[in-house]
Amino acid sequence: MSLQLPRVAVTFGDPAGIGPELIARLLDRPETRAAADLVLLADEEELRSAGADAGVDLEWARDLLRPSESAERPTGGFQRKTATAEGGRWALAHLRTALDLAKAGEVDAILFAPLNKSSLHLAGMTQSDELRWFEEALGVEGFTSELNVVPSLWTARVTSHVSIAEVDAGITYERVAAAGRLLDEVLRGAGVAAPRIGVCALNPHAGENGRFGRHELDIITPAVAELRSSGIDLSGPFPSDTIFLRARAGEFDGILTMYHDQGQIAMKLMGFDGGVTIAGGLPIPICTPAHGTAFDLVGRGEANTGSIQNAFDLAVRLARR
Repeated sequence: MSLQLPRVAVTFGDPAGIGPELIARLLDRPETRAAADLVLLADEEELRSAGADAGVDLEWARDLLRPSESAERPTGGFQRKTATAEGGRWALAHLRTALDLAKAGEVDAILFAPLNKSSLHLAGMTQSDELRWFEEALGVEGFTSELNVVPSLWTARVTSHVSIAEVDAGITYERVAAAGRLLDEVLRGAGVAAPRIGVCALNPHAGENGRFGRHELDIITPAVAELRSSGIDLSGPFPSDTIFLRARAGEFDGILTMYHDQGQIAMKLMGFDGGVTIAGGLPIPICTPAHGTAFDLVGRGEANTGSIQNAFDLAVRLARR
């Protein structure tokens, strides 16, 4: 193992989806192997199947395999193109091993291929999403957020995988301030020396001075003022229907959104084929493509590798820092 290279643990995601094909295509590129020391959390059958999906020979990668001891392969293999408990358990077992390696200091970053939340919940995951599962597994008690990245723009969320009915209760002074600090910290960790962060309003027209709600007056603006006083370059809140136009024009490095789709719709329109999701607030970089398992593309050889490549590159970059 080269001491000069970061060590990245790689999982193949839900075996029913396009994750194995994406990882195989990533591994087939010499520049991938030159960028990091890889630990492949998969068994020989998964490696063989991934290579078959991608049409590449990964025989060389067998020496890098470190399958989870708790993972169980079902008799007859995994059912493809659908959510299953077996697939969810397989994905979680290998993610658990990746986290164990991170806690032991054996890897510097984790890359995981797309997961399917239905599979994870069928497998017994009780948390709302994998980020909350990571939190519990790593014993993290501070604020965490999924961060989404397209070229030249990052977003973080105050609330995430909750119903729209629950968003109101989740918009608090403390959470807005914590999310703003986290986005600034992660941007700096990624090499942005002086991040410029715009903050989304929650209500239409930024509340129009209280006419459409007081979140902006009573919660968001005071939190922004506190962070600005601490030296963080936050501005807003701005109406969410125009803030991404300003970001696209280069005004911001990051945007703090109040709820999931407020940012995700814009980000996926701006860069769906290259978007990356980062589990922010954890003690180790964990990156994944911002898209899902794409069951409709399995076996067709059409999976776009833009996001998995960007996720790998970002994991390597964060691990180096």
